[in-house]
Amino acid sequence: MLPVPTARLVVLAVLASAAVLLLPLHPPAGLLVVDGLLVAVAGLDALLAPDPATVAVQRELPGALTIGAGGGDVRWHVRNPTGRRLRVAVADELAPSLHPGVRRFAAVIPPRATITRATRLDPQRRGRFEVRELVVRADGPLGLAGRQSRRRLPATLRVLPVFRSRQEAELRIERARLLEVGMRSAQGRGGGTEFDSLREYTVDDEFRRIDWPATARSGRTIVRTYRAERNQQVIVLLDCGRVMAGRVAGVPRLEWGMDAAMMLAAVAGRLGDRCGLVAFDREVTKVVAPAGGTAQLTRVMSALYDLEPQLVESDYRGAFATTLARFRRRALLVLVTELTEEAVAETLIPELPLLLGRHLVVVASVADPDVVGWAWRPPGEPATAFRSAAAMGALERRAATAARLRALGATVVDAPPHEVAPRLADAYLRVKATGRL
Repeated sequence: MLPVPTARLVVLAVLASAAVLLLPLHPPAGLLVVDGLLVAVAGLDALLAPDPATVAVQRELPGALTIGAGGGDVRWHVRNPTGRRLRVAVADELAPSLHPGVRRFAAVIPPRATITRATRLDPQRRGRFEVRELVVRADGPLGLAGRQSRRRLPATLRVLPVFRSRQEAELRIERARLLEVGMRSAQGRGGGTEFDSLREYTVDDEFRRIDWPATARSGRTIVRTYRAERNQQVIVLLDCGRVMAGRVAGVPRLEWGMDAAMMLAAVAGRLGDRCGLVAFDREVTKVVAPAGGTAQLTRVMSALYDLEPQLVESDYRGAFATTLARFRRRALLVLVTELTEEAVAETLIPELPLLLGRHLVVVASVADPDVVGWAWRPPGEPATAFRSAAAMGALERRAATAARLRALGATVVDAPPHEVAPRLADAYLRVKATGRL
């Protein structure tokens, strides 16, 4: 069999010769004859093309990718089961937001051989991506026509959210470990510390840390050393209602809340505590049981990856009731929501005492730096002055809302988007260091 380019040239040469011979004699009839010959040859080529259903195609997708982590590869394995060489083309159903290097390719496959093609995925949007079909085309011997068919190869690709505060989390983990190693005695109040060891007294030790029985036995002054408690419980309640749909620094508030949840899971898990998650809007949508260790961060990310803000009012009472029913042990509850005066006054504040009776509560919110900038911008034109006045009023109402929450006994963290997660981690570390749990 002639190679495809050679065979195609031969056919085109024959058709050109026929056109040269027929067109001068009778142009209309000659043109029809040439067109008919071309259609006949293409039809014959399509009939001789192999059935694309016989071409075996497999797709390999990574189970999960993380935004900003370098992406991953998708591979196609195409097998020619026939005894002749095939020219095939494959087009896959990959979402543009996955940023694939290529979505289609063509290849010549030797008889009874398998070829592999790959491309890099660099997703820019988190979520669940269903890849259902691809199209396989097999060319005829002349390469003028071919046959194609759709192939169902359903697969799911999960794109996990970007962990923006990963470096800040590592810094706080290392700082907490260094403080624990160098700590001679717990400086916190109450009994929220764990006994670590006995050692000889030094001049900067507190007298109340002296262990008198050990001192009597050894004849030297011995003190007790303590370390921060472990196996404590941190639960993040992530609001996914309409107040979290507003965009701050180019992304919805929910994205910053997810970053804070991931940071708490990373820091608490590495420091020996157990972190869990409750995501809710008008109903509870995701629950991750508290656990420690480095694997908990992956579990939390897997629960967050397909969450989207819903344009509904959040049911705080339902979320709090679910939390109290599932997690009876005293815990640090971190509610990530928005300090909108109307929503907080009408729905959150009446329900917050449900949690404060048994747990420590931190309410976190993302402040919009643009509003702060408008409030402090020197007045100029009337439109600028009106916007500045409106921004100042919004900030005052926000501060009053935070003051009401603090008066109830909650800790409030209201910070710019890139600082919310680090400040929440600092609040958790302060609770841990002072033994308040």
